[in-house]
Amino acid sequence: AGPKVLEHIVDAVLELSGERTGQYRLLRAIKNRFGPTDEVGVFEVVEAGMAEVKNPSAAFLENRVEGSPGSAIACVIEGTRPLMIEVQALVIHSPMPNPRRVARGIPVSKIQVLAAVLEKFCGLTLSTSDIYVNVAGGFTITETAADLGLAMAIASSYMSRPIKSGTVYVGEVGLLGEVRKVKLLEKRLKEGKRLGFTKVIAPPDIHSIQEVISGLKR
Repeated sequence: AGPKVLEHIVDAVLELSGERTGQYRLLRAIKNRFGPTDEVGVFEVVEAGMAEVKNPSAAFLENRVEGSPGSAIACVIEGTRPLMIEVQALVIHSPMPNPRRVARGIPVSKIQVLAAVLEKFCGLTLSTSDIYVNVAGGFTITETAADLGLAMAIASSYMSRPIKSGTVYVGEVGLLGEVRKVKLLEKRLKEGKRLGFTKVIAPPDIHSIQEVISGLKR
């Protein structure tokens, strides 16, 4: 077993993740001899310790300011649970020869790829702009289904156009500007409907990032 000898001895190995200064923590089972490992628990740090968050999507969207450019809603799957999260972006002209890419809750490489796709296929001059991206609530995005939401947050900030209220974005953005389907779409749609979202932008209704950006320009 090597370094995993302790893991083989016990019945379950649990991982509690989240930013040290963040409000929320995610509890995952890395190994569970008597049950599934695809469930996730969401907890909030309170004065007395940690309390269960019974409606995580609503909690992550609690302090959202609607009608602000640079804010978009994406739906991700953690374990078997769909979560609605707010992605915030700030795009400003850079005075530096090498514009900055700063990300919290998502790899910087993802921002660089999406910025390149938006510039190549949508005509947004992001190569001369600083881009700051934050996933609200201290959440960390690990799946590609949030690509479209991230791209729209960046485009919304760059164009200074707010995204219409009640809209959620689901889709993977490819290097050719295409928007691809993601798994468990029906589950994501139900979660969006439960929280009052009236418009879900996702394949097969849209096929490219240009289609979505053109809707933002109107």
